[in-house]
Amino acid sequence: MFTRFTNIINDLQSLDKVYSNNEMVRKILRCLPRSWMHKVTMIEEAKNLNILPLEDLLGSLMTHELSMQKKDNDEEREKNKKKVVTLKSSTIEDSNDDDDELALITRKFKKILASKRKFGG
Repeated sequence: MFTRFTNIINDLQSLDKVYSNNEMVRKILRCLPRSWMHKVTMIEEAKNLNILPLEDLLGSLMTHELSMQKKDNDEEREKNKKKVVTLKSSTIEDSNDDDDELALITRKFKKILASKRKFGG
């Protein structure tokens, strides 16, 4: 986002439209999505936007983005752990069913062999 913003600002400068640092900081804060509004509010209240360098704003936003990604990754790992436990329990049930079927087949096979031996087979 910052690269695109910088490209647009540079193109506008070549057309003799110059923005102050204050205007650029406010434009970036305005264009952020709703999920970032709490961060925007914190920056506006904690820092003086008239003297806030664009690089400091970018660093603050990138740090926030990284922490959001880390939180999302942690939540995803927790979901995956729960799925593994569920899969293990369903696998155990399947193996019990297989054991029961195998025991049934074995008993029937023994009966067939016993009956063949009685009749001289």
